[in-house]
Amino acid sequence: MDALVDLSAVELRAALERREASAVDAVSACLAQIERSSVVNAVVTVDAEGALARARELDAHGPSADLPLFGLPVGIKDTHTTSGLRTTYGSVRHSEHVPDHDALHVERMRAAGAIVIGKTNVPEYAAGSHSVNRVFGATRNPYAIDRSAGGSSGGAAAALAARQVALADGSDMGGSLRNPASFCNVVGLRPSPGLVPPSEASNFLTPLTTVGPMGRTVDDVELLLSVIARPHGRTPVAAPHLGEPGRHVPLAGLRVAWAPDLGGRIPVEPEVLGVLESMVALLDDNGAHVSLASPELDGAAEAFMKLRAAEFESEWGEAADADPEDFNELLTWNIRLGRTLSGRDIMRAQERQSQLMREATRFLAEYDVLLAPAATTAPFPIDWDYPRSVAGEAQDTYLDWMRAATMITMLGTPALSLPAGFTDDGLPIGVQMVSAFGSDARLLGTARTFESLTGYSSHRPTL
Repeated sequence: MDALVDLSAVELRAALERREASAVDAVSACLAQIERSSVVNAVVTVDAEGALARARELDAHGPSADLPLFGLPVGIKDTHTTSGLRTTYGSVRHSEHVPDHDALHVERMRAAGAIVIGKTNVPEYAAGSHSVNRVFGATRNPYAIDRSAGGSSGGAAAALAARQVALADGSDMGGSLRNPASFCNVVGLRPSPGLVPPSEASNFLTPLTTVGPMGRTVDDVELLLSVIARPHGRTPVAAPHLGEPGRHVPLAGLRVAWAPDLGGRIPVEPEVLGVLESMVALLDDNGAHVSLASPELDGAAEAFMKLRAAEFESEWGEAADADPEDFNELLTWNIRLGRTLSGRDIMRAQERQSQLMREATRFLAEYDVLLAPAATTAPFPIDWDYPRSVAGEAQDTYLDWMRAATMITMLGTPALSLPAGFTDDGLPIGVQMVSAFGSDARLLGTARTFESLTGYSSHRPTL
């Protein structure tokens, strides 16, 4: 039964379909793996009783076409509401909070046959790319337990890498899916904004944050996306269509833009670039047309900082005033930054994002895919709050080192982190793949072709 945890979600679903294993077997195997690899601290609230009860119900029902996630144990990010299951947001303010409803995408996952095995760790209020908080502590990287698993979906990525769950959800504002996927050698997709309905968003009009799928393979990510990426009648925003699943996009003739430092706008550690340069050379050897090119990104980092700060102040400013000790210094700084902004500042930032999105549309008509680092560094030591220097360049705030992801966020496009290799020390490195708005299915097809060339997704850490 323990071998079940090594199967991808798609492989496990096929085994369940053939009745070679039961849903109870799958859940029991994952619970045992969570116990064995507890040092990772990825699944921080475990619902063993509820998961086994649901597994027994599903086994009595049996697999069917209307249950595409039948029997798959999943982890839910601890910022996403789960009915009857503690949801803390990584905050001492909510350490005992138990919601009375599921987030829409969680509801859809359950309805498709997924079994929620527990909640995955996050930084406080999902702020930052290191999953540590005062409720549960830090999530450790399964490939090197003295290193960070990234964030804010770090618990999700680590749980996948440690074979504790078959699938996981995440969310992404400035790299919260892409950074931990890179750090933990898994796949994370930030979908086109609106593809997964932002039903719980406080502001429908911002394209900054989106829920997205995470898995160990591209096929797994596409399976979960097919369940959560459907229009929602009570979410009045336009959404692109996912398109046909399961495609392989051939490399021969593929127009690839390679932006190793986003046009000189970000520092990147040499060990990261070394891994990615080898991957790009492999694409070139297989017939892709690779050009050194970057989309227009001037002002992207500054506009992102302003929009993020305005959103943080709006969402948590009053709570921070009432209970300042419940917010860490990074969140407090971000909230205070939001208070320095005028309405004109925010509108100008939105206008700049609109210009960047227009330019991205033009750029991604010339190229089929943009490749760039998913993160500027390899996984950093667990006791850091964030890297204070990247490639010898000081990082003044906790957001600066994340610019490989935050600036791409401003383009309003789908972006995916795919395993691309390992450093000499065995630390995972991901490549960020970007394509035009609404081309999520084609992006997945392209990533699938890359994945088949390298096989890095099948690499398992030794715990």
